Amino acid sequence: MIWNLPNILTVARIAITPVVAFLPFIDGYWPKLACFLIFVAAAVTDVIDGHIARGRGLITDIGKTLDPLADKLLLLATLGPIWWITRERQALYDIPIWGSIPLWVCLLLIGREAAMTGLRMYAQRRGLVIPAGNAGKIKASLQNVFIGGTLAWFAFRDAIVSRGWQGSAFAEWWNQFHGGFVAATLGIAVTLTVWSFVLYLIQYRRLFR
Repeated sequence: MIWNLPNILTVARIAITPVVAFLPFIDGYWPKLACFLIFVAAAVTDVIDGHIARGRGLITDIGKTLDPLADKLLLLATLGPIWWITRERQALYDIPIWGSIPLWVCLLLIGREAAMTGLRMYAQRRGLVIPAGNAGKIKASLQNVFIGGTLAWFAFRDAIVSRGWQGSAFAEWWNQFHGGFVAATLGIAVTLTVWSFVLYLIQYRRLFR
């Protein structure tokens, strides 16, 4: 293991995934707010470590392995609680339009990552490296926006109750705005998940000939 800065940031993202997965289940808005802040920090370091590795020539084989693993673990650590909480506690955490997060959406987001991993491994065996494309990067960004927005939604909905904000004009306005934002970003993330994967298949269709 080469302990350069990008690899340390990647290992740190892996280490915090159990914390991110556990915090949303704790009652009260502070644990959920902490989960949101930790997730944002993890998403930011995911971008930073790549820039540092490329800019300073610190790209390593272990880094290439651990970075996508960290992304997938963080996705599982957030989507699992989001699905369960919106399903089992829908009265408090329901998302406009969607209600609870459908299981097929979670499977689609996770399945796409698993399929891309398989495609990259298959391509590598045939001597071809598939880099992250623009569509995939946009998808990842919108996916993180949705997850972060949902974790913040959980904290806000808890805060409304515990702080006695029910019925206030600001709380009602923010409830509509934030709920609509989460619902919209989820729809966009699902669309980009399918679209980006189809683009990869079209671009690298020669692999299947």
